Amino acid sequence: MKKPYEQVSIDRVGTDGRVARITLNRPEKLNALTPRMMGELDSALRDLEADASARVIILRGAGRAFSVGHDMSGGNVRVDVHDPERRFAIRDEEGRPLTFNYGVNLGKGAAVQMFLWRVAKVTVVQTHGYCLAGGMEFAMMGDLVTTSKDCLFGHPGHRALGVARNAMILPMVMGMRKAKELFFTGDAIDGTEAERLGLVNYAWEADALEEKTIALADRIANQSADFLGTLKLAINRFYENMGIDSSVSTATHLDAAIQQTESAYAFRQVLAEQGLKAALQYRDAPYGDYGAAKKA
Repeated sequence: MKKPYEQVSIDRVGTDGRVARITLNRPEKLNALTPRMMGELDSALRDLEADASARVIILRGAGRAFSVGHDMSGGNVRVDVHDPERRFAIRDEEGRPLTFNYGVNLGKGAAVQMFLWRVAKVTVVQTHGYCLAGGMEFAMMGDLVTTSKDCLFGHPGHRALGVARNAMILPMVMGMRKAKELFFTGDAIDGTEAERLGLVNYAWEADALEEKTIALADRIANQSADFLGTLKLAINRFYENMGIDSSVSTATHLDAAIQQTESAYAFRQVLAEQGLKAALQYRDAPYGDYGAAKKA
C-alpha cells in the first residue's frame, strides 16, 4: 500500500521505471526542511531500499529550489524527525540550556543524512535554484550530484546560527583551503563553480537538467540494484575509514554547543525582538549577499 506522504512524493522514471525519484514537496516554502519532511524522506529511502526494482534513486526538489535549508519558523528544534509528538527538553525549568539533549535531538536529523549516505542504492541528487544550509548538507550526501549552472550552493547558517552537522562533507570532496573559506564565511557559489571545485559531478543548463539527470541515473541502472549496492559499499568504506561517522557525530554536538557563543546569542536576540526577516538581514548585511544583496 502506498504511504500517504505529505511533504515528499515518489515516482518512477528511466527504462521500465527502474529509476525511482523522490521529490521534496514544499515548493511554496522553497522546500524548507521540517522534521516531518526529514522523517518522510528517511521512510521513503527505506521503502525504496527494500524494492529491488528501484536500481537508482534520484532526489530533487519541487518548484524553484532544491531546498533553502531548515524551516526557521519556530519549534522545530525540539521535534523528533520520526515522531512529531516526541519532543526533547532543551532547557530546564529555570530556562538554562541543556546542550547535550539538544545535540542528541540534532543527531536524529544527522542520522537521516547518514542514511542517505549509506542507503543500499546509488543516489543521484538533482539540485536547482537554491541548495543552501541544511539543503546543501543533504545534497552532499548523495553518491552523485547534478545541478543547474545557476544554482546557488552555500551555508549561511555558518553566520551565527550553527555548524553544518555533516560539514557538507567539504573536507572529503574538495581542497582544504577553499573548504575552510566556505566554512568560515558561509559564502555562496554557483553551480558552475561547484562543478569546478568537485562539489558536483555536472552543471548543466536548467532546461536540460532533468533530462540529463535521468539519463545519467538510467545509465548507472544498467546493473542490478544489489550489484550497484555492493559497489557503493566498497567505495563508501574508504570514506568511512577516514572517519566520516565520528566526524558527523562530533559536528552535530558542536552544532548544539555553538548556540552558547557570542555571535549566536546576538543573532537570537535580534530574532526574538525583531523577527526572522530582520534577523536574516542582520546576519547577512556585513557580507552584502543572500537577503542583504544589493539589487541591480
